[in-house]
Amino acid sequence: MVENFDAKLREYAHLLVDVGLNIQAGQTPRISSSVECAPLTRLCVAACYDRGARDVILDWYDDFTDRERYLRAEEAVFGEFPAYKKARLDWLLEKNAPALNIIGSDPELFKGVDPKRIQAYQRVAGANGKAYYDAMDAGKFQWSIGSYPTPAWAKKAFPDKSETEAMDALWDAIFDVCRITGDGKAVQRWQEHIDVTARRAKKLNDYNFKSLHYVNSIGTDLTVELPENHVWMGGAEDTVDDVRFVANIPTEEIFTAPKWDGVNGRAVAAMPLALNGNLVKDFYLDFKDGRIVDVHAAEGEDVLRHSIDLDEGSHYLGEAALVPYDSPIRNKGILFYETLFDENASCHLAFGSAYATCVKGGADMDEEQQKAAGLNQSINHVDFMVGTADLSIVGVTHDGQEVPVFVDGNFAF
Repeated sequence: MVENFDAKLREYAHLLVDVGLNIQAGQTPRISSSVECAPLTRLCVAACYDRGARDVILDWYDDFTDRERYLRAEEAVFGEFPAYKKARLDWLLEKNAPALNIIGSDPELFKGVDPKRIQAYQRVAGANGKAYYDAMDAGKFQWSIGSYPTPAWAKKAFPDKSETEAMDALWDAIFDVCRITGDGKAVQRWQEHIDVTARRAKKLNDYNFKSLHYVNSIGTDLTVELPENHVWMGGAEDTVDDVRFVANIPTEEIFTAPKWDGVNGRAVAAMPLALNGNLVKDFYLDFKDGRIVDVHAAEGEDVLRHSIDLDEGSHYLGEAALVPYDSPIRNKGILFYETLFDENASCHLAFGSAYATCVKGGADMDEEQQKAAGLNQSINHVDFMVGTADLSIVGVTHDGQEVPVFVDGNFAF
């Protein structure tokens, strides 16, 4: 049994709402959650009203019925996006409604599902939701992601434990890496963590690197050029209305956008990737002039290829994130099989869309201007981990100076 569980769960809910979303009086947040995550979701609803929310909108989903739909629905439905769903997104965008997503699915939920069905629905959903998610990326409203263990997920992370023991172990791990102890001071600890991360991001911005060169012993040898006016971000972000929020809880990353056509070499994954309800293992991506030109995976290659083929922008990188190997999540010694956690245990890259705020003035640019500034455009965004204990990253300045950024998997400064 998890010690002081109820107090920790309440503390977690307030962390997600007070720090993650930073709900402002009069706002109407939207919470998306699996029905299995209801205990935390209900506490988050109450916390939103405690902060003065005008209303709270709930979008429930269910893993069982989602899987049944992908397996058994008629083929044509995966190319359709009902008008009421589009109207809902348009309404949320009009209100700039803060968005909280509470995740907790089986990492292999869609194992055995035809990846073409998943791809088809992602395309139509991505096209219809593009304006909404572009606004999210541009900081038009607050958003955050939290998690709630489910038995299938817990057993994947702790296969040698009973279901009850696995659930307790996963809860202990989540509370620990989210800096939750049950003493009610998680918000204070997170403010301190945000301040430390911001200082390191400032140093990276002061260097204003032209490119980064990644090398490690498992085969990564990658040069990532950065946009001229790139911005390193981490810890917390600010909306266009200067409301501070934390997009991922937990988070250990400092990230920016690569120049979409300036990536060359090979990136080898350091950890398995939970992708569209499937696991992709032992894979690499080769890049030439920014574009992915070769893909290989020992397991799940078809799932990976279908994700990369989602649209043209999925063939290019949209994010480069720095995470020290010596970090709270890595030091747990657990493979979470959930990107929210695993990406914060390892330096990672993402193919697909870039965040508009990763170049100066990007939030005020249209798509054509963003592309000209170096930002990739896509309806996709998939993080994969490349950090290892021996990862070396060297930054090259515009005057040719080489500066160690990572040495033996950790920041050099």
